[in-house]
Amino acid sequence: MKAISILGTSSNAGKSWVATALCALLRRRGLRVAPFKAQNMSNNSFVTFDGGEIGRAQAAQAEACGLAPCVEMNPILLKPSGNQGSQLVVLGEAREHIKAADYYRRVEQLWPIVCEALAFWKTRCDVLVLEGAGSPVELNLMTRDIVNLRPVHHLGGRWLLVADIERGGVFAQIAGTWQLLADADRARGLGVLVNKFRGDLSLFADAGEHLAPRIGVPYLGALPHRGDLQPESEDSLCRDAEERDGDETLAWVRFPHLSNSQDCQPWLHDTGVNVRWVSRPHELQGAKAIVLPGSKNTLADLAWLRATGLDREIAAAAGRSVPVIGICGGYQMLGRRLTDADGAAGDAGDVAGLDLLPVVTSFSKGKEVRHVEASWNEEHWPAYEIHMGRTHATSDCVSLLQVRNGDGWRGEGVRSGAVWGTYLHGLFDSAAVRCELAHVAGFTAHRASRTSWRAHLQSIYDGMANLLEQHLNLEPVWRYVEN
Repeated sequence: MKAISILGTSSNAGKSWVATALCALLRRRGLRVAPFKAQNMSNNSFVTFDGGEIGRAQAAQAEACGLAPCVEMNPILLKPSGNQGSQLVVLGEAREHIKAADYYRRVEQLWPIVCEALAFWKTRCDVLVLEGAGSPVELNLMTRDIVNLRPVHHLGGRWLLVADIERGGVFAQIAGTWQLLADADRARGLGVLVNKFRGDLSLFADAGEHLAPRIGVPYLGALPHRGDLQPESEDSLCRDAEERDGDETLAWVRFPHLSNSQDCQPWLHDTGVNVRWVSRPHELQGAKAIVLPGSKNTLADLAWLRATGLDREIAAAAGRSVPVIGICGGYQMLGRRLTDADGAAGDAGDVAGLDLLPVVTSFSKGKEVRHVEASWNEEHWPAYEIHMGRTHATSDCVSLLQVRNGDGWRGEGVRSGAVWGTYLHGLFDSAAVRCELAHVAGFTAHRASRTSWRAHLQSIYDGMANLLEQHLNLEPVWRYVEN
């Protein structure tokens, strides 16, 4: 098995994007390829078919490889939850909340788990595409870093370095990273590439000449920014992958502890809708529908809603029959009461909800993680649940839709007039659901795409692979893979 690690000069340089594109390209060339990230920090997570939890980026990369996501693709996942630190997920199973300092004291205990996951792939693929995290040369962290260079050493693999030209100082990013690498790490380099170029690429044609005397690996080229080729947004603050102007506004509340922000992305496949993320009350003005997405600390984000005054604006909008949809943590907030005596899911407390749905939620240490088949009218599609807490109706309720998971069909979620609540991530993967909400909201120009969201994603992966072939000199990669 060959191993190629995608390293970055910084966070958000585009490592996830390049790793996904390379997975798609290697698959196209007939190779068995799989994705891997030793440790991910993200609240955008995915449920594997056997009920494990991994980062969304690795799930997207698995799809680009033509594989079902599995926990061996992301053995360690950290889900930030505020003052408590992060929830530690090991091989798909949620464990305790852990502070950063405690995590770094335990990396040597976690490293053997990473090694076992790496060994899992040795007979199962021709090429393992590893994704790094942040920068590989953070001098204060390098001895405790199990994501960037250590897996490359363990496998005897090679690396590609991605630099982000949007941040400015791209030559300093590349040359500085090279200077801080040890000689043994430099010897594993296949090349560097520049990402997110906007404008006339010919103006950057001499980049290789400037880099050649300063680094000891080939300059592979520059990738133009393509807003239409963004399958996932690993960082929930990457608005390019989530927002697009349209006619009428579908507002999504950007919680401080936002999770699974990608639930909005199928709307970008349609026309006639302006998906807009909001964090202040006046930004809800004119919105024809409002979505409260997932949260990694529901009680803290509910308190934030009240502190900002967004709670009053949401209640007023619901009073005008503006549709309000809660997903996961947002669903819990729409209820009458939330109780977390021990702080199992974040901040502890016993607080009133927004009282827009006749449900109550209680939290305990148990976590619900499951894949389901969802049904709305005659449409069926895969979705999943990841949540702390159980929600119960306080009066007779109408289920939002039907789901099944090995057993028979059951009602899921609650619908009370124009207010919907559900635990399902992937609710809007269904065109039927999007059309129903557009109808209830009175979107006059909305048109759902005729291509399913999953088929659309496959076309994006193909486009990403094309972009690599068109703009990069990948000969060093092919020599390594085919040797």
